[in-house]
Amino acid sequence: MAGTLDLDACAREPIHLPGSIQPHGHLLAVEADSLRLVCASAEAGAVLNRAPADAFGLPVDRLIDCTSTASLVRGLRNAPAEPVQLEILKLRGGADHQAIAHRSGAVVILELEELPATGAGTLEALYPQMREGIRRMQAAHDFDALLASTAEEVRTLTGFDRVLVYRFDEQWNGTVIAEDGNDRLPSYRGLRFPASDIPQQARRLYALNRLRLIADARYQPVPILSARRDAEPLDLSFSVLRSVSPVHLEYMRNMGTPASMSISVMDGDRLWGLISCHHAEPRQVSFAVRTACDLLGQVLSSQMIALERALDADHRIRSKSTQARLLAHMAAAESFIDGLSEDREDLLGLVNADGAAILFDGDCRLIGRTPPREVVEAVAAELAGQGIKDLFVSHQLPAEMPAAAGMERTASGLLAISISQLHPSYLLWFRPEIVQSIDWAGDPKKARDSSGVLSPRSSFEAWKETVRGQSLPWRHGEIEAAGDFRNAIVSIVLRKAEEMAALNEELRRSNGELAAFSYSVSHDLRAPFRHVTSYAELLRSRAGDKLSERERHYLDSIIEAASSAGRLVDGLLHFSQLGRATLARVEVDVGQLVDEVRHLLEPDLQGRNLRWIVHPLPGVTGDPTMLRLVVQNLLSNAIKYTRDRTEPEIEVGCRSNADAHEFYVRDNGRGFDMAYAGKLFGVFQRLHREEEFEGIGIGLANVRRIVERHGGRVWAEGRLDHGATFHFSLPRSAAATESR
Repeated sequence: MAGTLDLDACAREPIHLPGSIQPHGHLLAVEADSLRLVCASAEAGAVLNRAPADAFGLPVDRLIDCTSTASLVRGLRNAPAEPVQLEILKLRGGADHQAIAHRSGAVVILELEELPATGAGTLEALYPQMREGIRRMQAAHDFDALLASTAEEVRTLTGFDRVLVYRFDEQWNGTVIAEDGNDRLPSYRGLRFPASDIPQQARRLYALNRLRLIADARYQPVPILSARRDAEPLDLSFSVLRSVSPVHLEYMRNMGTPASMSISVMDGDRLWGLISCHHAEPRQVSFAVRTACDLLGQVLSSQMIALERALDADHRIRSKSTQARLLAHMAAAESFIDGLSEDREDLLGLVNADGAAILFDGDCRLIGRTPPREVVEAVAAELAGQGIKDLFVSHQLPAEMPAAAGMERTASGLLAISISQLHPSYLLWFRPEIVQSIDWAGDPKKARDSSGVLSPRSSFEAWKETVRGQSLPWRHGEIEAAGDFRNAIVSIVLRKAEEMAALNEELRRSNGELAAFSYSVSHDLRAPFRHVTSYAELLRSRAGDKLSERERHYLDSIIEAASSAGRLVDGLLHFSQLGRATLARVEVDVGQLVDEVRHLLEPDLQGRNLRWIVHPLPGVTGDPTMLRLVVQNLLSNAIKYTRDRTEPEIEVGCRSNADAHEFYVRDNGRGFDMAYAGKLFGVFQRLHREEEFEGIGIGLANVRRIVERHGGRVWAEGRLDHGATFHFSLPRSAAATESR
């Protein structure tokens, strides 16, 4: 028969409207108001003492001859939406039956199951056993013990040969994670069953009705008869006798389990898994036992939730502690990225990752095991392209993102958070590939026959599959910790941005006031210093022969000091004017500018044999007067600091990229210690004594101010007694001239 039933059709079948029941009981449907019979199973005459066709339209109290008719009628009038056992009906001239009723729309469905010869018939009789079972389940301190205890308690209650606890994954494949049995049936512990074994609508019905019993998979369905031929089929979603799909019956026969019972395990409104009971021969258990098993399933659900909440609470406490340490480092560091990357162990431990990357404001920091920088940046670019503004999670990244192709060993898993609301900046955590061996209960690919139609599987022998390219999935608590941490980082970034904006505004105001003050002071001081110098020189020329040698020395010192102060004031005034002057942007040939400045500085060479190396230089758009001052300052410094070299050499060149031209002036002169590189471009900063090299310490400050006003930057590299290289960059311009 295998292959003759279409499982795809089963997935589309309205299984809650089968139009038939299993034969180990009888079904009656009565109007909710009048309790008159409107539907009955074909063999219900055994309890009606007449053919169903002759019973339609009659009230139920005239149809069932039992010792407690009045009690039965009260129960039917108050029947709830889910099945409840009303009582044990003692039929006159017949066997005892369990009366089970529930409301379905405008009718009440009464199902009569013959009471099994063995097993308790009421919950009261089962209470002592249930109480001890629940106590043992509640005493379990971890998942494995809880699941094992549940399987054992259900098998003790029901007497089935094998009880499995079966858990669904995100794709609705199910794995047997606990089992209790008597060895009459093979063990399925650890095996995985494909999602196609339980179609979507079957799972939906499992979530709706938590109990289902199939007493004998070889049964012949009993049709349901109706008083009206055009009547809608009964909704048997909550029926305890509901007939099941022929595909499932064949599935059971192929598995070698003629009897089965399932108890749904819920996680809130979601179907978490099943407690699945199997027997090697037909078996019927009382409704009271089934209800007791349903209660155990609910205890399992509540205990799982309690254990998960305890684990989540413990993880949340640990993650909050880790977050606090990371945030403290971030707050203490000048750059929050420095603080974030300082504690590698905490950063990785926050979400149990093997590697991490921080991308912010053009900076990329790699921590632990990560892909190469260019791959990390490509992954971040793809996240930005997808518009990821908060959080991204994957445990099979190479299959989902082209940028990570081939990175299974370092980046099979990715947990990413956006750490800026203004720019595409991310904190990425990586996990490597975990090669998994999955034991399936039969080859899931053989669920389809040669024509491609899904059919009930005939083999349940273990079949091993090796899965690659996947990491350990990210747990809910880890994802939650990452989300919380993102909120904290974004808050810090925004706060620092606000503080920086306020500071910049204050700096602009202060700089404006300082520029105005320096301009005013330097302008006002020029004349007094010139007067001091002029009058001192006049005094020296007219009365110099009347002064002693010491007095002449004093006078010379006054002249030299006043002249130096005058030059300093001139430099300060010039520096102030550079910040206030308007840029006159035109096309500037930098190569020609270098030639002109070299010619201008020839008197400073004093016959020295200096070797010039000038590479082709590109044109830029800028203020020619200011750029000339940049070149003049850098070349004059290079000439000055190479004058004690026997073979002085100065090189001028440029490296260009997509955004800017980076010019440099390199010399083999005195050089400097890189520990003081940060002071070079400050006002009045000198790294050599004035006795060795003349100057007022303002030239490089002018260079920086001019370059920054052009949208570029300056920096320097050097080594004491091994020369120095000064760099300045200028943005590229569409109007730039060709290199010469």
